[in-house]
Amino acid sequence: MKLTCLSKGGGYHCPPCHIVSVGGLQFLLDCPLDLLALTIFSPIPTGSNAVLDGDSDCSPRTFLDSEDGRKRQKMDKTLDADDLIRSEPCYKTVTNLHLWDLSFIDVVLISTPMGMLGLPFLTRTKGFSAKIYATDAAARLGQLMMEDLISMNVDFRQFYGPEESSFPKWMKWEELEVLPSALKEIAVGKDGSEIAGWMPLYSHLTEDPHLHMSHLTDAYTVCRARVLLSAADMKDCMQKVQTLKYAEETCYNGAFILKAFSSGLEIGACNWTIRGPKNSVVCLSSSIFVTSHAMNFDYHALQGYDLILFSDFSLDVNEDTENRVMTAANNLSSVSVFPSNYLYSDGSDTQHIITESLLNTDDSFEEMEKLAFISSCIIDSVKAGGSALIPIGRLGIVLQLLEYISCALESLNLKVPIFVISSVAEELLAFSNVIPEWLCKQRQEKLYSGEPLFGHVDLIKGKKLHLFPALHTETLLKIWQEPCIVFSSHWSLRLGPCVHLLRRWCGDPNSLLVMEISVIQLGMLLVTNNMAMYNLQKGVDADLALLPFKPMAMKILQCSFLSGMKLEKVQPLLKMLHPKVVLFPENLRQHFGGSSTSSISFIQYSENETLRIPRLNLSPELDISTDLAAQLNWTKLTDENIHIARLKGELSVENGIHRLLPGNEQIVASHSGLLMHWGSVNLQSLVASLQNMGINAHVEEETNGTETEYGVHIVGPNRALININATRTVISTGDEKLASLIFEAITNSLDSI
Repeated sequence: MKLTCLSKGGGYHCPPCHIVSVGGLQFLLDCPLDLLALTIFSPIPTGSNAVLDGDSDCSPRTFLDSEDGRKRQKMDKTLDADDLIRSEPCYKTVTNLHLWDLSFIDVVLISTPMGMLGLPFLTRTKGFSAKIYATDAAARLGQLMMEDLISMNVDFRQFYGPEESSFPKWMKWEELEVLPSALKEIAVGKDGSEIAGWMPLYSHLTEDPHLHMSHLTDAYTVCRARVLLSAADMKDCMQKVQTLKYAEETCYNGAFILKAFSSGLEIGACNWTIRGPKNSVVCLSSSIFVTSHAMNFDYHALQGYDLILFSDFSLDVNEDTENRVMTAANNLSSVSVFPSNYLYSDGSDTQHIITESLLNTDDSFEEMEKLAFISSCIIDSVKAGGSALIPIGRLGIVLQLLEYISCALESLNLKVPIFVISSVAEELLAFSNVIPEWLCKQRQEKLYSGEPLFGHVDLIKGKKLHLFPALHTETLLKIWQEPCIVFSSHWSLRLGPCVHLLRRWCGDPNSLLVMEISVIQLGMLLVTNNMAMYNLQKGVDADLALLPFKPMAMKILQCSFLSGMKLEKVQPLLKMLHPKVVLFPENLRQHFGGSSTSSISFIQYSENETLRIPRLNLSPELDISTDLAAQLNWTKLTDENIHIARLKGELSVENGIHRLLPGNEQIVASHSGLLMHWGSVNLQSLVASLQNMGINAHVEEETNGTETEYGVHIVGPNRALININATRTVISTGDEKLASLIFEAITNSLDSI
């Protein structure tokens, strides 16, 4: 087995990406886009800045020397909106994936909807023929996200017009050199290699042969033609995805059994298991044990596997977490004194302790408290006459937040309209009510009682929630009123309707922006007049995301939600699953291992390095048919208490199981002909056998360097020489009859079947 971590990712919105080689096959785990990198681009200008200058190069400002016209690199300073790249945005793919020959990838496994946004870049590549698997929920949600990206990107292409070449001007090195350091690091990475990962959105380098661009004089028509290419790429990609139900078993190549079990992270998000003839692997992605919308993390289904690839990079490793880990370790200290098989005995106290530790609902309560607090902040804003803007990020969070807000409005008897503005709003909310198998038990019980799975159904019926594909919809303009609450794409604050609404409300001190920040630590921060009103953690990219809209008078509620398991639950989980080997990221080295998991081997891996994993199963199983087994003629070895037999049949590999079936030829069940010999030649037995045949022989020992050889010299009736060492036996003679007698004597001294 081999593992290569192509990317550690960037949290929920950009999951990690790996390639795992199992049994000679290459498995690609997730293919995301780094949409956080969109923050280096400027949103489409509006108002007085909406028209580009004829001389504008759509690149960041640079200073020109008035004497010689040479460009001077901008000094590092506080960023402002003019520093952003003014161009149609490209999308950052996993750079290291392009270093691989994609035709050698056999299987692609998608664990979350965010993990499939980069797939169209793969499926359009020449030679790519891998089988793609995703859960039905993840595939549908991922498709809707792709469609929404394509729709939002239309505005940029209308504004900037078609590119004259496939290589955007901002990607030229002289333009990159003058970028401020904060933007340059996002664009090219620390070593400059990440520039190769930028791609235009799902569009080919050549035009559609059915659309002759030379005949399209309208830039808008050209833009639409290119968007048709984008939609075609996406549609072609989705046709190649094979969807699976929850825990549905599928077999690839007759040898590998693949299953998807809920990770609890989001609706349709899963952990994959790969079971082959020699190895069994769990691809453990970011997981949440108990949630209030998605099905809980099904960790019981992951027991009994040889290897766990731990790829959850969202673990909180700050000081507070380490204190919690120590407390948890003290509480579970008694676990390590039990033998490993005791952990799996039904009803054991140890098992109960571990299960209680894993299913602790404190995490779920924390998330509910966050949602309640966000809802209260939104209500405060609308009561003050302001509006609230919530950029759509996670579907589960949006669905729950709608329920909290509607309850709060009803309890206060406030008549405030709620809008969801997205090109896929209607399909997204409709789909959330037809996937009960990926929802938590509480939501599933609503289905059995005839209730809607989520509260937005009643809100739409009561005309309290309105869905629109775009801001300029005529019906929306007729019913629009403020204050209002708007859910709108995109969470990067660079695309879609939220850009226009944010520009409209950014100067209103009573309005509120709720944005998810890309941090690992949990917490929220409400910023008003530069004062923190609620605890704690400010996101590292929040300032950059808000840069085009400054100065801002509106309140900003920055929040982060649980994106994976907490560190104190890792050790109990590993004790429960009890694999042979755990592969984990190098930055978590100090948090893995220990006495409580001493029977597990821990191997760390690094980004963009190939790790070789030792063979785990030294005795693979082979099923032999009853008819074939009945024909076996067993032979006992002379030096060992082992019985062996020679057999012949047809090998069948089906559903990951190797079977040996009777073939057309009959099994040789007697020793009339010696078919196979093994073992070392016994010199005393050989000499005695030769003498019984009337052949005179004596043995001489010879040393050739570090290797000892024996020479058996035969002087009568004819001359011959037998050279014997640890690896071979050579007979040298000119008498063919004598050679046959010597061979017979040697075989008599060996075991055979």
